Amino acid sequence: MVFGRKKRQIVRVLIVEDEPLVAFDTEHFLSEEGFTVVATTDSVGEAIGHIIAVEKPDIVLVDLGLRDGNGADVAHAACAENIPVLIVTGRDPAEFEPIGLGCLTKPYKQRDLVAAIDICEALAEGRAPKRIPSGLRLFQSVAQ
Repeated sequence: MVFGRKKRQIVRVLIVEDEPLVAFDTEHFLSEEGFTVVATTDSVGEAIGHIIAVEKPDIVLVDLGLRDGNGADVAHAACAENIPVLIVTGRDPAEFEPIGLGCLTKPYKQRDLVAAIDICEALAEGRAPKRIPSGLRLFQSVAQ
């Protein structure tokens, strides 16, 4: 008998990141892990365009500091479309309003990013998350 991985429900990822090297590494790594990167952008307007498009992403990974504004605006737009949001930032999560499912603090290990996406998927399906990476903070509204 062959055991395979459970088919992912979160496949299409929108990366909203202003640091070019981080954006490139994240895009490359997630593609190698089998995710489809819808787009990688550092623009609030472009990110919102992808969020309201017909073919929406399954999750939005958003940094807070962006070229033309605040990533919180992107997170709010995604939440309004019922798209899970994972904040990915170097800022202290206590500094900002908890938007979305949680915050993965930079710098992080690539395997922690995949684990965080898996946890977002579990939460979206109503399942309790298993191991939570040390850099991931789930927001109180979803952690209960």
